[in-house]
Amino acid sequence: MKTTLRNDITVRELCDGFEYNELENKGLFGMGGRLTIQPEYQRNYIYKEMHKEEAVIKSLLQQYPLGLLYFVKNPDGSLEVLDGQQRVTSIGRFLTMKFAITDENGMQQNYDGLDEETQELILNTPLLVYECEGTEKEIKHWFETVNIAGVPLNQQELYNAIYSGPFVSAAKKVFSNSTNPRMQKWSSYIKGRVNRQEYLECALDWVSKGDISGYMSSHRRDTDIKEMEKYFNDVIDWADSLFEYVTKEMQGLEWGRLYETYRHKSYDKAYINSRVSALFNDPCVTERKGIYEYVLGGENSVKLLDIRVFDPKTKNRVYAKQTAKAKKNSISNCPVCVLENKANKKRIWTLKEMEADHVTAWSNGGSTSEDNCQMLCIFHNRLKGNR
Repeated sequence: MKTTLRNDITVRELCDGFEYNELENKGLFGMGGRLTIQPEYQRNYIYKEMHKEEAVIKSLLQQYPLGLLYFVKNPDGSLEVLDGQQRVTSIGRFLTMKFAITDENGMQQNYDGLDEETQELILNTPLLVYECEGTEKEIKHWFETVNIAGVPLNQQELYNAIYSGPFVSAAKKVFSNSTNPRMQKWSSYIKGRVNRQEYLECALDWVSKGDISGYMSSHRRDTDIKEMEKYFNDVIDWADSLFEYVTKEMQGLEWGRLYETYRHKSYDKAYINSRVSALFNDPCVTERKGIYEYVLGGENSVKLLDIRVFDPKTKNRVYAKQTAKAKKNSISNCPVCVLENKANKKRIWTLKEMEADHVTAWSNGGSTSEDNCQMLCIFHNRLKGNR
């Protein structure tokens, strides 16, 4: 890749004709339209939410170096920002009065509120820019390895760079756009940030059954995303149709996997909703996120709920009662050992050699309380648990 170092581009030239659109799927432009600030493979603007944009402007005012900017030079002479999008966007946003900075007196100042001398200081600041020329493969490989302003690319942003093309552009218009009216519904089931490509990543993960890279590679030149969009909405609509109430525990569940596993089953919606409600109100259930899969799966895997265990004080009291009774009757303090015609029929186990067990299993309505607790030797407790 060929690079040319330039120090003749000022903030004034950089921001000539700067356009900023709040919709993430819109490109940003500068240098009179010759510079594309947000190419299709770039991440969305994130400085705004990270409160770093003010620091960029204060660096200009103090004449601190902003660091190298990298622009790709295309065969037609146009330019694209390869590295530095966040800094460039912050500068343009300030000059177009999209945000204010705090001055030394604690007052908010927009660009047009600064004195003329300060405005000129900003506009005449030269920037250090490397113009890069090379093949698409060379440029994308460089982009894949770079960190932008201390914010590393996440995996989906890397995939967007590697597989850039009409598919990525179409996908970002739907899944990387916070103004999409469907986002409110989707956010009940998806955990992540729209502008860091996490909704897009989820949609790709579901439709590809986990092979995001392979799916993006095979669909790179597609001009629409109908298959992915339909599958994503099918998953959301399926979950939404089953459960009456939306809870915070729904957010971030593996709905794509659950859809594939359970979508062909028939459910009594009134029953599963009543079971969800009952489990949410059960003090023994400590893993609420597992409730949905537990109910969908026919309530067979209690491990999903991480049922509350007996506390040490309860175990100590039950152990003491069992052991005293066992010694009095010359039998083992493990009730199961007593029933077996083996050497341990009369063995007194130490507390460390025993574990607490529900007399009536939790799945059969037993509570995690002292009157439903018994101590079993480790062997028999684990043997029981594996049945």
